[in-house]
Amino acid sequence: MKLKAMYSFLNTDLHAVEQELETAIQSDYSLLSEAALHLLQAGGKRIRPVFVLLSGKFGDYDIHRMKYVAVALELIHMASLVHDDVIDDAQLRRGRETIKAKWSNRFAMYTGDYMFARSLELMAHLENPLAHRILAHTIVEVCRGEIEQIKDKYRFDQNLRCYLRRIKRKTALLIAVSCQLGAIAANAANDISERLYLFGYYVGMAFQITDDILDFIGTEEQLGKPAGSDLLQGNITLPVLFAMEDHRAKEKIIQVTPHTSADEMKEIISLIKQTGAIEKSYAVSDLYLEKAFRVLETLPKNKARSTLYDLAKYIGKRKF
Repeated sequence: MKLKAMYSFLNTDLHAVEQELETAIQSDYSLLSEAALHLLQAGGKRIRPVFVLLSGKFGDYDIHRMKYVAVALELIHMASLVHDDVIDDAQLRRGRETIKAKWSNRFAMYTGDYMFARSLELMAHLENPLAHRILAHTIVEVCRGEIEQIKDKYRFDQNLRCYLRRIKRKTALLIAVSCQLGAIAANAANDISERLYLFGYYVGMAFQITDDILDFIGTEEQLGKPAGSDLLQGNITLPVLFAMEDHRAKEKIIQVTPHTSADEMKEIISLIKQTGAIEKSYAVSDLYLEKAFRVLETLPKNKARSTLYDLAKYIGKRKF
């Protein structure tokens, strides 16, 4: 089943979210609006808004409340992408020029900051201090994840714990909080929102690990950037950590710099695949997904629960 078909019953509400997202990025400064719209129009799976809406189905669901939470979470995600592209000196995002490439690093940083600020403004529609604290804490942790990514670039001696902590802050936390805040916005019971947070965390970890695998096995057309881009930018991901257990592969990997040629990267990617690192990484992703499925079994049975199951399964098996 295709991704969007899994939650097609949410189409009307997702359209409302998309409209609110377009409204949210508007600014009196036209260039800022243009830059934000440039990223928005590049597309995206809108996974975080989907998790918000599905989690809201475990409580008193009202799209007029839910949409503000969904947009706030998507704006944080978008802001982190803009900042990531500056950190990574990335020229392409989803096959289009990045904001930093089209305008400048400085302008991109302020655009990302603007999106963070707008997310906090939107959450003000929800009169719940706990939700505000959670969102503010999430922005803090996402920023810490970005700082860690800078610190860890080309640091080939990092361990598995460093990697897992980094992807928790950069990816898993935002998906976990999307589920948690969706439930809170719908006034679901505390134990429900806590379990949904756990589910989102496990799914988020699997999501990022799968992303990191696809960076080596996906095509440029699928990824919107050349294969191996993460490693070329100095990001040490799970397949790289596993591959470096092989002495021959490690010797090649630790020589990677921003100036490594495309032919050299092809050779390194081939070596990484030969070490079994891809299979080992999938095994770790599967462990997180199994934990997510176990949490789901404790939630009330409804259409949202079965859709969350399908989404989690898709995330672990997706090809791009």
